[in-house]
Parts: sequence; C-alpha cells; structure tokens
Amino acid sequence: MPQQPLAQVPMDATWDWQEHGACRDADTALFFHPQNERGSSRLRRDRAAKSVCGRCEVRLECADYAIRAREPYGVWGGLTEEERENLYVRLSSHDSARDRGDGIRAIGVETLNRLAAQ
Repeated sequence: MPQQPLAQVPMDATWDWQEHGACRDADTALFFHPQNERGSSRLRRDRAAKSVCGRCEVRLECADYAIRAREPYGVWGGLTEEERENLYVRLSSHDSARDRGDGIRAIGVETLNRLAAQ
C-alpha cells in the first residue's frame, strides 16, 4: 500500500457542514477501520458507513473536503480510503483541487454517486 501523506486542510475549509452530518450520532468506529481489518469484515463496515452517508444532507460537502484535504483515513462522503486513493491517482499534481467545490468538480458527481453506492 502506498504511503499516504497526512491530510492537508484546505485554507478555505469550513466546518459548519459537519453539524448537519448523518454521522453526527454514529459511532466513529463505523467510519474508521481498526488496525489490520480486512476482507468481509472491512467490506461490511464500509458498506454500513456508506449507508449512513447515503442519507446525509451534507455528503457532497464532506466528500469535497476529504478529496481536497487528501484525507488518508476513514469513510468520508460515501468514499472509502481506497476509493479516494484511486481518485488521487487520477488527479494530476497541477489539478490539486484546493478550492471549495474543486474536489467534486474534479471527479464528477456521477463518479461520486457511483462509488458511494457500491
């Protein structure tokens, strides 16, 4: 697995959207896997986390933040760590998606919706 850089908080990051997240009352362990979790256990946990994201009113803001920050851990906006890592590979270094909304524009809402539904 490639070494992931620590998240880089975008300069225009705001946090008010988090107050409206469907995950607000959920156990954080649902969104962040325990060390060495693999296989069907991880798949089940990721799917359960994605189901919470699927009914969230701020899913796009959450996914946009995670993509722009290159968040290395957890399920954010319906995207797993691996899904985001694959998206980062597709984003070129000059297309760094740093401004609000750039993360979603760079990958496209259709791609986000397809990945979140898996």
